[in-house]
Amino acid sequence: MKLPLALPRHSPGFREAALFRPGSVALLADPALPESAILARNLAAGGFKGPIHAIGLEAEGLLASDGVEALPAPPDLAVLCLPPEAQEAAMLALAARGCFAAIVPVAGPELAALSDRTGVRVLGAHSFGLCLPRIGLNASLSHIAPRPGRLALLCQSGAMARAIIDWAEGEELGFSQIVGIGTNQGLGFALALDWIARDPEAGAVLLDLRRIKNRRLFISAARAAARTRPVVGIRPGGRQADATGLADAVMEAALRRAGVLRVAGLEDLLAAAETLARVRPAPRGGMDALAGDRVAIVTNGQGPGQLAADAVLQSGGRLAAWGQEARGALALALALPQPLLGNPLLLPPQEGHRLAEAASLLAALPEVDSVVAVHAPAPGQDQDVTATALAAASRATRGAPVLLGWLGQAPAAAAARRRLALAGHAVFSTPEAAVRGALHLATDRRNRAAAAELPPRDMLELAPDRAAVRAVIETLRAEGRLGFTEAEALRILEAYGLPVVPGQAVPDVDAAVAAAMRLGFPVVLKVLSPDLPRKTEVGGVVLGLKDVAGLRAAAAAMEAQVRAARPGARLDGFLVQRQAGASGPLRPHELRLRLGDDPMFGPWIGYGRGGTASDFEPDVAFDLPPLNRTLAMALIRRTRGVRLLEGFRDHAPVDLTLLADALVRLSQIAIDFPEIEGLILNPLLADGNGLLALDASGGLRPPGQLAMLSVPPYPAELARPWTTRDGRPLLVRPIRPEDAAAHAEAFRHLAPEDVRWRFFSQIKELPAAQIARMTQIDYDREMAFVAVDSSGEGPPRTVGVARLIREPGGAPGDPAVGEFAVVTLQGWKGQGLARHLMERLIEWGRAQGLERMVGQVLADNKPMLGFMRSLGFTLRRAPEDDEVMEARLEL
Repeated sequence: MKLPLALPRHSPGFREAALFRPGSVALLADPALPESAILARNLAAGGFKGPIHAIGLEAEGLLASDGVEALPAPPDLAVLCLPPEAQEAAMLALAARGCFAAIVPVAGPELAALSDRTGVRVLGAHSFGLCLPRIGLNASLSHIAPRPGRLALLCQSGAMARAIIDWAEGEELGFSQIVGIGTNQGLGFALALDWIARDPEAGAVLLDLRRIKNRRLFISAARAAARTRPVVGIRPGGRQADATGLADAVMEAALRRAGVLRVAGLEDLLAAAETLARVRPAPRGGMDALAGDRVAIVTNGQGPGQLAADAVLQSGGRLAAWGQEARGALALALALPQPLLGNPLLLPPQEGHRLAEAASLLAALPEVDSVVAVHAPAPGQDQDVTATALAAASRATRGAPVLLGWLGQAPAAAAARRRLALAGHAVFSTPEAAVRGALHLATDRRNRAAAAELPPRDMLELAPDRAAVRAVIETLRAEGRLGFTEAEALRILEAYGLPVVPGQAVPDVDAAVAAAMRLGFPVVLKVLSPDLPRKTEVGGVVLGLKDVAGLRAAAAAMEAQVRAARPGARLDGFLVQRQAGASGPLRPHELRLRLGDDPMFGPWIGYGRGGTASDFEPDVAFDLPPLNRTLAMALIRRTRGVRLLEGFRDHAPVDLTLLADALVRLSQIAIDFPEIEGLILNPLLADGNGLLALDASGGLRPPGQLAMLSVPPYPAELARPWTTRDGRPLLVRPIRPEDAAAHAEAFRHLAPEDVRWRFFSQIKELPAAQIARMTQIDYDREMAFVAVDSSGEGPPRTVGVARLIREPGGAPGDPAVGEFAVVTLQGWKGQGLARHLMERLIEWGRAQGLERMVGQVLADNKPMLGFMRSLGFTLRRAPEDDEVMEARLEL
């Protein structure tokens, strides 16, 4: 089942450029509010070139106006510093004049409703405001004027924004934009992230997150931004809101899925900003370099070097190791004895000026991902010379990035750090902070690589018994229950191909005896009750029953004990299961798989150790559905216990592919049945013979409630067979990440002329990042239909692709537009395939509410121009390029 998602349409007059690149501003302010004076002062002092009108107060540097209706022209952007009771009238007046973008830096209890009624879209309430330093706009509550630069800050807290701005000023870092989301009643993170993703002036992005309004739009926009720049997120108050840490863990999983680096505190956020804003890591070769966590340390002080090494290891990084050949080269270049050439590499205290030379040599080693150069104060040393040399080394390296730790708080040390920062280098005051910066680079690299990872062709083909699951759900609804019995939960898992222990639900003791005789002793007896999720706590589970007498005695004792412990619990009988356990000398692993729900990010998948102590085991990893095998395997490998699964002492080795498949099956349940709120498999036994679910629990959401995944699932319902004119069968379906290899292969089989016509240039190979972008799509914003030929030997082949991408933004009154492209392989032309693919795109675009399709065609591509006319497209010369024609179809 796929839930429809209607992306929010812009109000008729709103346009993003009016908010993020305004040409004129109006301040509507009540002088009694303290924020009014701050906003007026900042607006006047920012250097904005366009007109800024003030309504309701007089302020030096602003143009006084009697009201919105008296303005000489409608402003692009309004700042409403008004009490709640005056906001609706102001927004109505703005809408009447044609202004539909506003900021509300004060309280606005009914702001969302006011925005809906008036059509004015707002940042707020309690927005910190908007700073666009490159155009001189400071419509914010900042205490200082942010300088222009490449950092982008999206914040909900004004105090956090001021702290980051203050820190950035001290570090000589500037901003491309600062956007105050506030309480997120109006415009949220997604719109700002979409704009930043298209803004070449924006570099690293900092997110201060508390509340996500639309999980799916946020993840999609964050992923788009993280494809081209580092994005770092922090969530103040996460543990206060949920002391268990579960919500924080789910948020980290969601951000990781989008390629965003999650940090824990302000110090980490600032360290990440310092690093990611200044350092451009060069790609390193080899599989080991993908982790990016091999740190080389060079220092002129043994103690600071050891502190840096400890920080690397304590944070889960690795100390880079280099071979004897590299040691010999270092010894020759630095004239140091072999004992000093380890990691940390130790220079004599008085030779701090040679840190730059040593750092450059280490950065060139292929075994090194980043270099931390730590300078300790030393007598008789010219710190200016050392700082100059280090700055040159950090700037000139073409290998691993160099991060600088300059210790000391004396004026000379502070001046050296400032000098290095002004020169654009990542410099820290402690070894530990410099190491954090290096490991932030590593984590950012891994997260962004994982978000763009190309999975293998093979994928788990599922054929679940959905009717069986639907029958279970209908039974619960008919009985007015929400919680599954264990037998019902196991039935759901079995319907999705998860192996479950043989068993039978029975109403009484006599039926339990008959079931045990059929299953064969020994058996396990469990009480059946929707009111007892933890049966062991009330004596509701007895293991190892070997005969009928023992079974009868256990059943009688169990019923008495449960009724005494939980008098009001509903008892539905018993569940009799065949006793499962070790089938050899090695112990099976007890694991726990969970499907749960987070208020902010929706359904999540958890994996970790199982058994009765699983709630106390911190070794748990989380991700979001939908999962494929690649994501599921990565989820497993994020736990420490994965080492045990490979076989350790008396623990049996486990086939990790089977375990990954189990996670994919659980993920598919979340996709197919959004009315299921949770499922827990505990324990799931795993050994060399496979997997076996012994116990399960879970339940439904209240009637009428359905989950919405943060990541849109694969729209399998859009797959359809199609036959060419000469009778060859094809499957036309939406593209999926596992198509990466077939997509690359199809490109290699395109004729050179087709490559030029499709990509407007001659390219020989598609980069891996571009293949990831083309195969890992957001199905709510974009569609790519592929035509798949499975008739030959070997894996299925992609023989045609058509793509339609919804364009974000738009000017007032503009229709919702999608840009298309289509290409087919040479041997499949003339078969009607391109027409069929385009018809599928047109059908999808209309279903999504698009009003126009546009595409660019080279003017010499006569076959495509004729094809476009046959489909009803109109053609015109592109205004910016005479060699390009624009094809347009009104939907």
